[in-house]
Amino acid sequence: MARKYKNCKVTLDGHEFDSKREAARYVDLKQQQRQGKITDLVLQPSFELIPKQRREDGKAERNCVYIADFKYYDVGTDRWVIEDAKGMRTRDYIVKRKLMLHVHGISVREV
Repeated sequence: MARKYKNCKVTLDGHEFDSKREAARYVDLKQQQRQGKITDLVLQPSFELIPKQRREDGKAERNCVYIADFKYYDVGTDRWVIEDAKGMRTRDYIVKRKLMLHVHGISVREV
């Protein structure tokens, strides 16, 4: 089946990645973790941007979340990093990236 953005799913270490770019970044981050440059690597961390709500008619609106590709602690900068391996910046992604900064004060690093 043809994929919308021409990316290919890749499986490494039992994890399925949405693209070759994301899988390659995972390999790089694992190497940095082995070298002690980063710690606490997390795949697919989720951040709530808008909580679930009820409309006036009583129907529920689901919450809105942003799922990053990676979260890790950068030993050199002494900071947490939220990262996304991006090939295509969709409108949804751009809005969620802006909400991450507004709601959580987090600037998403794009690689």
